[in-house]
Amino acid sequence: MPSSERPGTQGCGPVEGDRTASLPSPPRILIIGAGQRGWAYAKAVCSVTNGIIAAVAEPNDYKRTKFGYSFIWGKEPAAREGAAFHDWRDFVDYETQRRARVLSGSGDAPPGVDAAFVCVQDEMHREVVIALTRLGGLHIMCEKPLATRLQDCVDMYRALQSNTDEKGQQLVFSIGHVLRYSPHNMLLRKLLLKDRVIGDILSVVHTEPVGWWHFTHSYVRGNWRRESTSAPSLLTKSCHDIDVLLWLLCSPPSYQAAKRDPPHLPSTVSSVGSLQYFKRSRKPAAAGSATNCLSCPIVDSCKYSAKGIYIRQEGLGLESGNTDWPVNIVVPDIESYGDRGEAKKALLAELGKDYNKSTPDAEVSRRNWFGRCVYESDNDVCDEQVVTITWNEDNANGPSGEGVSDPAGGRGSKTATFHMVAQTKRVCERYTHIYGVDGEIYADSDTITVQDFKTGQTITHKPDRESGTGHGGGDQGLTRQFVTAVDKVKNEGWSADRAQRELIGCTLEEVIRSHAMVFCAEEARTGKKVVDWAEWWAQEVEDRLSKIPVR
Repeated sequence: MPSSERPGTQGCGPVEGDRTASLPSPPRILIIGAGQRGWAYAKAVCSVTNGIIAAVAEPNDYKRTKFGYSFIWGKEPAAREGAAFHDWRDFVDYETQRRARVLSGSGDAPPGVDAAFVCVQDEMHREVVIALTRLGGLHIMCEKPLATRLQDCVDMYRALQSNTDEKGQQLVFSIGHVLRYSPHNMLLRKLLLKDRVIGDILSVVHTEPVGWWHFTHSYVRGNWRRESTSAPSLLTKSCHDIDVLLWLLCSPPSYQAAKRDPPHLPSTVSSVGSLQYFKRSRKPAAAGSATNCLSCPIVDSCKYSAKGIYIRQEGLGLESGNTDWPVNIVVPDIESYGDRGEAKKALLAELGKDYNKSTPDAEVSRRNWFGRCVYESDNDVCDEQVVTITWNEDNANGPSGEGVSDPAGGRGSKTATFHMVAQTKRVCERYTHIYGVDGEIYADSDTITVQDFKTGQTITHKPDRESGTGHGGGDQGLTRQFVTAVDKVKNEGWSADRAQRELIGCTLEEVIRSHAMVFCAEEARTGKKVVDWAEWWAQEVEDRLSKIPVR
């Protein structure tokens, strides 16, 4: 059985010299969904926090067993009670019964968990999170996006408001907007809002280059290719980019102040975009009628050849020795094959699967087709999109006295433009231009370069990326802050509200606002219009909330 960085440990510890060994009650974490994101967060829990992975809920037997071996029960012959569940519903049923045993005075009930990471498919987030709030007592981190439909987001927002402790305080909640927590973006925000190195911000142009082959993997052949079974690509791929823009331009400079400045809310939202390239009209004539790469006459020359991407691609294909992402998305148990030859046969068998005109759409849509021709797939999400958000001057001073009447307030009019593009060499290595009254900044995934108009100086910052971690250290950063917040509430007497403000640095209102912004942008795009944000928010969010009572 393959091992992780720390094989054979019990829930990441304690072992000799382990960071949890001296703690009487380290945070106990449940991972719901042992896929790529569940693994990323579990590794981060084990490497940068004092928490332990105590349980996993995962329907795939291979994934559940591999995850449990790597993070929970190690070399024990079987999972302990309360450590492994086939389904999140099994966990809820078990935990309800476990709590009843505790209340009855039974001395044999094992400890429960303090928090859950929800890492299931996007369309499942609503039912899982709402079920956890009804169970009660758990801090929750939900992978992004919050949900795939606006109404689901609103329902979850209302449910999370009712997820309170015995004192009536909301428990800690975090969303998987990992870009907020990378060392790079935390420094960028400090330079802009605290140090004010370029003065008032006038405009931002932010680009997410998805990557020419990565887009086909996830958004042409993969889980997120159809709006009807997933959501628009602006939501599934770029909701945390929209969140970062609002974090920089809308949110208060500090979350720790007792009286925080109100958000500088946007004025208008517009968007253009479409599925430009991955469609039949773009199919090379030499490909003929082929619908699967393995039967295509240009399989060896087409850059989108599934054989080229998953088998031959340098560094990422199976022939490079890679059995991790993206190969293990195609064949989840690829590591279990005895040798590379057997693994290649299994991979080719999966890539060779196809459908035709007589295949029911329900069958086509329910699974991924990683060998399908990218010009013959059933994808319909945008591969190119631009979103423009504007802010008017805000004449109202906040509690700190900042506003446009105070030149240091940064509440003047401004514009943000976001560009999501598929056809790029860079893979998710974002870059941003920020223009201010006193200077400008160019930030890529490695550096932040500040040009000062007044002094003529150019200063380049190189934040620590926490090499080897996802999203420039954002995966570790978010996990560190969330588990620390849980620990502070559990062991140090902090209120959940204080932990939310000082450690999570993101309010529940900001979560719903950034997701709502994506849905607003989609309405602007499909309706070919400029949307008034305040009116849209009142009609689409506040009106929906008014119809859902607080439990």
